Amino acid sequence: MRLKLIISISKALLLARWKQTLIAAIGVTFSITMFITLLSFMTGLNIMLDGLILNRTPHVHIYKEILPSEKQPIDYTSEGHHFISSVKPKNDLLDLRNSSVIMKSLRNDPRVLGVCPKVNVQVFYNIGAVDLNGVLNGIDVVEENRLFSFSDYVVEGDYQELKNIPNSIILGKGAAEKMLANLGDNIQITTSRGERVQLKVVGYFQSGLQDIDKVQSYVSLTTAQKLLGESNSYITDIQVKLFDMNQAPDVAKEYRQIYEVEAVDIQTANAQFETGTAIRTLISYAVGITLLIVAGFGIYNILNMMIYEKMDTIAILKATGFSGKDVKRVFITIALTIGIFGGLFGLLFGFLISSGIDQIPFKTEALPTIKTYPINYDPRYYLIGGIFSIVTTYFAGYFPSRKASKVDPVVIIRGK
Repeated sequence: MRLKLIISISKALLLARWKQTLIAAIGVTFSITMFITLLSFMTGLNIMLDGLILNRTPHVHIYKEILPSEKQPIDYTSEGHHFISSVKPKNDLLDLRNSSVIMKSLRNDPRVLGVCPKVNVQVFYNIGAVDLNGVLNGIDVVEENRLFSFSDYVVEGDYQELKNIPNSIILGKGAAEKMLANLGDNIQITTSRGERVQLKVVGYFQSGLQDIDKVQSYVSLTTAQKLLGESNSYITDIQVKLFDMNQAPDVAKEYRQIYEVEAVDIQTANAQFETGTAIRTLISYAVGITLLIVAGFGIYNILNMMIYEKMDTIAILKATGFSGKDVKRVFITIALTIGIFGGLFGLLFGFLISSGIDQIPFKTEALPTIKTYPINYDPRYYLIGGIFSIVTTYFAGYFPSRKASKVDPVVIIRGK
């Protein structure tokens, strides 16, 4: 019964000053709306920017590093100190030994989502009398598309033709523009061994990084091995995708010891992107929470003014048997009502504005896979916004209500 009476009194006080109540609710609504919109857009932007590199980067990259021998021939012939300068790397092939055994072992690892082999080929693109530096990536087309969304970056042509058509190539967009190569044309390349080969252009690849697109192109794994004159067991790199990217540093260290190869994790290879993402997310949270705190101060000021204006009402309530706790509950109920309704409308408007931004066309040559402005609809942001609106308005109402609960009704009535 007392609870219903407290709610009834709270409702009467809210409606008595409905303009101030509306302003306070609008303040909460605006804060939550901007909090949701800002975080959704900024985290969507983070995902887009990181995806340009991280989506195309293996969680663990296994390759062979050509290094100088740790022991030189002189170390085996005599004792004493030796001073050797201009030591050259040992003469060795770049392919991974026992690559098929390594890949079979990796595929049996429960932490591994997929394994994709690759062969790097240094070439020159021949344009008349001019030679341009280039790199051909020999890939397993099916696995490359499954693990690294290869088809999303093929802006023209069909990526599957790379597998179906012998001696075919998907040119980097920048390289194709330099060579004026159209789909269906045959281009000529020269390998590092001096052999000239003609390849048919079946598509254009665009990563969004211009310097890479001027150099890098793709061929099938079989074509790359044929260009080098190697067997189908010749593999220079193994790309590993994990179920949990955060395990990459430990997994890379483990693979380095087991297989005696170089293994680089994605965190080490792209540390600058993670740093940028963390800072942008932190700024977004800071701005959003600041908006909510400012709205909380607005509610605090409105309730403070309401208490001063309703001193006689508070005195009458206490004189008729209401305790200080009951008075405190009345004003906390008012604050929470403003916070809940303002928060709900803020979440709704935040979602609607985010959806509107998500429909705005966004086209640029640098980002071929992006068609609209990026938005991240993570439920956590809505949960955080809702909880924070209630917590902020609760404390905004708690301090004025504590003051109201200490009002002496005798002093107020005597003054009247």
